[in-house]
Amino acid sequence: MHIHILGICGTFMGGVAALAREAGHRVTGCDAGVYPPMSDQLRALGIDLIEGYGTDQMELRPDVYVIGNVVSRSRLADGSPRYPLMEAILNQGARYTSGPQWLAEHVLQGRHVLAVAGTHGKTTTTSMLSWILDQAGLQPGFLVGGVPLNFGVSARLGQGSAFVIEADEYDTAFFDKRSKFVHYRPRTAILNNLEFDHADIFDSLADIERQFHHLLRTIPSEGRVVVNGLEESLARVLNQGCWSGQRSFGSAVSDFTALGEPHVFDVLQGGQAVARVDWRLNGLHNQLNALAAIAAADHLGVSPAVAAEALNRFENVKRRMEWRGTVRDIQVFDDFAHHPTAIRTTLDGLRRQLPPDARILAVFEPRSNTMKLGAMKAQLPWSLESADLAFCHTAGLDWDAAAALAPLGPRAQTAGDIDVLVRQVVAAARPGDRVVCMSNGGFGGIHARLLQALAAA
Repeated sequence: MHIHILGICGTFMGGVAALAREAGHRVTGCDAGVYPPMSDQLRALGIDLIEGYGTDQMELRPDVYVIGNVVSRSRLADGSPRYPLMEAILNQGARYTSGPQWLAEHVLQGRHVLAVAGTHGKTTTTSMLSWILDQAGLQPGFLVGGVPLNFGVSARLGQGSAFVIEADEYDTAFFDKRSKFVHYRPRTAILNNLEFDHADIFDSLADIERQFHHLLRTIPSEGRVVVNGLEESLARVLNQGCWSGQRSFGSAVSDFTALGEPHVFDVLQGGQAVARVDWRLNGLHNQLNALAAIAAADHLGVSPAVAAEALNRFENVKRRMEWRGTVRDIQVFDDFAHHPTAIRTTLDGLRRQLPPDARILAVFEPRSNTMKLGAMKAQLPWSLESADLAFCHTAGLDWDAAAALAPLGPRAQTAGDIDVLVRQVVAAARPGDRVVCMSNGGFGGIHARLLQALAAA
């Protein structure tokens, strides 16, 4: 089969492309701004990439066009279509489908799918669970919205029956507004947490809870739902109906709990210590991610002791508190945090590791659609409480970031230009500081620019 993927350089669609190529299909694709590292990874797999969405791509005559959710029916200021290839596909009646639907029909069918859902921690928990199953000898397939350092790739088919997938609640395509995860039909599902996000497509938390309940409706009675017992929103989801087995984690009365600090803790099952995790990660959020992964692996017969031993060798995911360099004893880190809760848990986790006199400089850009809309701006001061200083990149915002950060007083600075932001950080930084750059995008290469400017200073 020849598939042509529109929007191929996104993390998810790039993973779909890699899986299709591994399965023996011919894969081509297009995107706007074809760029590394995904472009390099795809070309290394023998996948031809085309810049833009020109109608000349119809001459490829693939068996099916796979449409990423970046593609829309929108038009430019002059009235011309933003995605002319999509218009040609529709006008000519060519066969097309979404990435999640293609994945469900050609990769997931017949597999034991383990889906990891939640507002936060999906990528990390998916990576943990994949690593646990791999180390237990189950040879799982996986599709992760990032690059697990233990594997070095974001997707693989695997040889066993298990397939672990990051289950996103964002919509599927312009022609399918259901959440991606309703296509996956999991037998095991992790519900890690749930709060309001994606303000561009959801009007309320209740809307997202309804989508999570649609996911529950697809899980068989012999399946398992692994749920965070600390989340009231997930309790509401379960109260709408659940027809599968359940295991909880996190709360004092959960099936799986932790005793100890996030970086070294005992795993308790039914109140009895059954394993011990001693790893490089920090933060309560990662401790909860670990419990979720252990509880899900248990559904496939992997004991908590075996799972914990695998986690002791877990190397995290690229762009999760990833150290980028040290200059004059000032360390620079890169992190994917972009939601206020994720920013807070990232900074809190780092704070717990540091001596009392160590400073944290938080450098961030409100880049997600939710943050650009200003839906979470009131939570920013709360999210930055563990930082000694905060620096916000304000380009592209329609709301006043300086006003939103006013409760932080002189601890917060803003800049609409990356170079100005770099100068602000360099002027404030001193030996011993940890500079954490947080964004779900490339952030203008700020990490390298900071390191270079710190060295020059």
